[in-house]
This record gives sequence, C-alpha cells and structure tokens, in this order.
Amino acid sequence: MFNNFTIRRGLTITIAGYTLALVAVLLAAAACLRQSNQALEQMVATDTAAITHLKTSSQRLLQVRLALGNYETLFMLGKASDDMLPNARKTLKISDAEFDAYLAKPRDAQEEPLAQAAKTARAALIAKALNLEFDALAQNDFTTFRTLQVQTADGLYATYDHAMSALEALQIARQQARYEQAQQQFHAMATGAAVVAALALVLGFIARGALSAAVMKPIESAIHHFEQIAAGNLTATIDTSRDNEMGRLFAALRRMQQGLVGTVTQVRGGTGAISHGAREIAAGNIDLSQRTEEQAASLQQTASSMEQLTATVRQNADNARQASELAVDASTTAVRGGNVVGKFVHTMDDIATSSTRIADIIGVIEGIAFQTNILALNAAVEAARAGEEGRGFAVVAGEVRSLAQRSAAAAKEIKELISASADKVQTGNALAGQAGQTMGEVVAAVKRVSDIIGEISAASSEQTGGIELINRAVAQMDEVTQQNAALVEEAAAAAASLEQQAQQLDVAVAVFRV
Repeated sequence: MFNNFTIRRGLTITIAGYTLALVAVLLAAAACLRQSNQALEQMVATDTAAITHLKTSSQRLLQVRLALGNYETLFMLGKASDDMLPNARKTLKISDAEFDAYLAKPRDAQEEPLAQAAKTARAALIAKALNLEFDALAQNDFTTFRTLQVQTADGLYATYDHAMSALEALQIARQQARYEQAQQQFHAMATGAAVVAALALVLGFIARGALSAAVMKPIESAIHHFEQIAAGNLTATIDTSRDNEMGRLFAALRRMQQGLVGTVTQVRGGTGAISHGAREIAAGNIDLSQRTEEQAASLQQTASSMEQLTATVRQNADNARQASELAVDASTTAVRGGNVVGKFVHTMDDIATSSTRIADIIGVIEGIAFQTNILALNAAVEAARAGEEGRGFAVVAGEVRSLAQRSAAAAKEIKELISASADKVQTGNALAGQAGQTMGEVVAAVKRVSDIIGEISAASSEQTGGIELINRAVAQMDEVTQQNAALVEEAAAAAASLEQQAQQLDVAVAVFRV
C-alpha cells in the first residue's frame, strides 16, 4: 500500500494531521476560555456587583442604627456632638444610593420577588423606624426613641435582614452554579484535548508505519546495494518498481551500477592497450636517449668552436675600436689645422684689405704733393713778379716745391712697394685658400675614414654580441639537451612505472563482477 506513497505526501499528511489536531485543541481551548471569560464577566458584572451593593447598603444601614444608639448613650454622658445625627443621615443616604444601584441592574424572574421583598422591608424599616428615631433624637425624646427601637425597629430590621439574607444566598448560589459550569467546561476541554492527543498519537503510529514502509525499508535496501557495489558485485538486481522518491533513488542507483559496469569494462579493455603503449614508449625513449646523447656531444664540439670564434671576433672588435679612436684623434687634429688655415686666410684677407687702403692713402698723398708742387710754382712766379720784395717768399716756395717733389717721389716708391706687397699678399691669399681647401678635404677624408672605422667597430661589436648570443644559445641548447636526456630517462622510468600501474589497475578491476 505504501510502496508508491511519496515521502513528501506522507510528511505533508503527518504535519497536516498534527497541525489540524493542534488547531482543534487551540480552538476548543479558545472556546472554553471564551465561555469561562464570559461567565467570569457575568459573575463580576452581575452577581459580584449585586452582592457588593447589597452588602454595602446593609453595612451602612447597620452603621446608621448603631450611630443612633451611640448618640443616645453619649448624650446621656454629655459627650454627644452636634454632627453625629447629620453624619448618620449622610450614611443613610449612602446606603440608599447603594441599594438603588443594586435595583438599577437587571434581574431575572427568580431574583425579582426577593429584590422586591427586600425593597419593601427596607422601605418600611426606614419610614416606620429610622426616620422616626431621627426625629425623636433631634427633639431629645429618648423615651420615644427607645420605644421605637424596641417595639418597631428591631422587628422591621429582622424582616429586612431576612430578605437581604435570601438575596445574598441567591447570589452565592448563582456564583456556585457558574463556578460548577466553568469546572464542567474545563473538564470537557481536558477530555477533548485528551481525545485529540490520543488521535494524534494514533496518527503518529500510523505515520511512523507508513514512513517506515516508504522510507526506512527502501533505505536499508539501498544501503545493501551500496555495500554490494562497494564489495565489487555489479550483478545484483535493483528493484525500480516504486513510483516515489525511493523509486527515483533506486533508478539512479541502477543507472550508477550500469555506468560502473560500462566503466569497468572499458577500463579492462584499456589497461592492455595502456600496457602495450607503455612498452612502446619505453623502447622509443631508449632510442631517443641515445640520439640525445649524440646530439649533446655534437653541441659540446660546436660550443667549443663558437668560444674560439667569439675570442677572435672580440679581438678584431678591440682592434677596430682602437683604430676608430685613432681616426677620431686624427680627424680632431685635421679639424684644428683647418681652423688655423682658415684663420690664416682670414688674416691674409685683412692684410690685402689694409694694403689696398694704404695704396689709396698714398694716392691721396701723391695728389697732395702734386697740388703742393703746383702751388709752389705759382708762388715762385708771383715772387718773381714781385721782385726784390718777393725774394724771401720765392725761397720759401722753392723749399716747399722741393719738399713736394720729395714727397711725391717717396709716395711713388711706397706705392710701388705696396703694389708689390699687395701682389704677394694676393698670391699668399690664393695659396692659403688652396691650403684651407686641401685641409678641408683632408678633414673630410679623415672623417670618412673615422666613420668607416666606427662602422667597422660597431659591426664588430654587433658580431661579438651576436656570436656571444649564439654561444649562449648553444650552451643553453647543450644544457637543454642534457636535461632532455635526463627527462628521456625519467620518461622511460615513468613508462615502466605506467606499465606496472596498468598491471595493478588490471588486477584491481578484476575485483568487479560484471
């Protein structure tokens, strides 16, 4: 019956049953509490209040009678006060108010006759006894007071007390009845709760049986199948006929069993291939190890040759660097020589310019000497015309002419010398220009030689760096080759270990029965 009963449904029904039982108990308890509360409210609102008003009214009325009796006694002793009778009347009014409060509350048919009897007895007591006693005491008529008290008041008060006792007995009986009703409701609620608890207990036993059939037994069966699979038995039959969570669990367990069967079958088929492949890998690794050792020997020879070539190229690079430094020094010296020649050419140009200016100045001097000579001739002619008076002037003019002629001759000689010097300066300037041009060509040639030697030095340095890189690469290749040889040996050992592990795996898989 419970094979297809789902765990969710069982838990839902169980929890729902317990929830309904709890709700029923709570509702019953709430109903009983409501009834008890109503009974208590009614008791407080009617019975207790009525008893309180009646007792208070009776107590106040009794206090009035006692106050009137005390007034007579104290008056006889001369100790009565004027406020005793007014206070007694106030107490009577309080008693009236309490009794009126009782009469204002609703009453049933059973209580009404007793209330009316008490009302009549009380009214008679007040009208026929107490009021008359107040009047007698107010007039100090104590004889009338004692007569009223003995003949009238005592009998009326007894009637009033009997009526009040009947009312109080009725109220007490009603309170007792409501108490008994509350007790009955409590017992009914307790009985209902016990019944609901018994039903919940029965439901719990039923739910336990259902859950045991739907959960515990299938779980024990699943544990048994898991133990069989753990022991290597993959041939056990798994029941998947249940249509609940346990059925899905067994279906998944069956799929796992079938998957393990397929996996074990594949592992058994693959272990042989792994073992064969491991043997082939080991053989190939041995051949590869031999070839790697031969390659390592060749790389060592290559490394030795590269070291020698590196030393030779490094020496060539050092020589090229020294030649480059010498060429740079020669270029610097040639540049300085070119600068000196340039300055010399500039100086020769300045000398040629100065010679030209001197020649111009000498030309000016020749012109001045020529003009001076003419002026001297004119002065001599004028002196000759003057005769004896101009003789001294003629002598001076002759001297001036002589000086002008000598100046002209000297200027001519200087001009000839300056012209010869200018020609030589022009020749020297031309030679200096040729020397400057030659020095420029020498500087350019030396610079080209320096650049070429620098390029050779840079190329040698690059060759040295490249050969060193090649040397390091060859060394790294040698190291890597040696590492490869070690790795090949490790791979051979790993292949042997793999073959051994494949055999162990084959032995381990042989435990499973499929």
